[in-house]
Amino acid sequence: MPFSKFIVIPIFVAFQAATMMLLAPLIKIGPESIGGPALLSWISFQAWAMYFMGGCTVKMAGKTIVGYVGGIIASIAIFELAAVIGPLGGFGLALTVFIVVIPIIAAERIEIMNFIPAWFIGAAVFFALQFMSGASTIPQYIEIAVPEMIACVVGLFYGYCTVTFRTWYEKKVMPATDEQAEELKKSA
Repeated sequence: MPFSKFIVIPIFVAFQAATMMLLAPLIKIGPESIGGPALLSWISFQAWAMYFMGGCTVKMAGKTIVGYVGGIIASIAIFELAAVIGPLGGFGLALTVFIVVIPIIAAERIEIMNFIPAWFIGAAVFFALQFMSGASTIPQYIEIAVPEMIACVVGLFYGYCTVTFRTWYEKKVMPATDEQAEELKKSA
């Protein structure tokens, strides 16, 4: 595809990113302590990237959601278990992480849970939100988990829109190869 036609794709993605920046201040999710309006954009951009990392499919978007939820649960498990074995000092935290990471990696054996990068991104985002907010109780964890998941779904939706547009556009501007045209004739 010549650059003169390709440039439409980056312009569309830039338009999407700009709309996210315009929408972010209008969507009030989560307490101010975790970023207020800016929360939507930084988490959504990560989830948008996860859509591509997962192969640009709705199925993998679902696995990304499962991974983010799993990462949140794993983070909470780390916080709560570390509080119990914390008196062991730095070793206690290392032991806590060791214990919690085993089931995360084992999740790769379960079809709906096997997109492990999403677990790590979901956990990393939750850790950041927890450190910003100081959450330390289940209601406080939920108060930061819900906005994380909303922002995740927004980002995945943007990824879906990017791929849908690009697929439509490329089919429109790129002529079918002889082989593709032959396949179309056979299927008609």
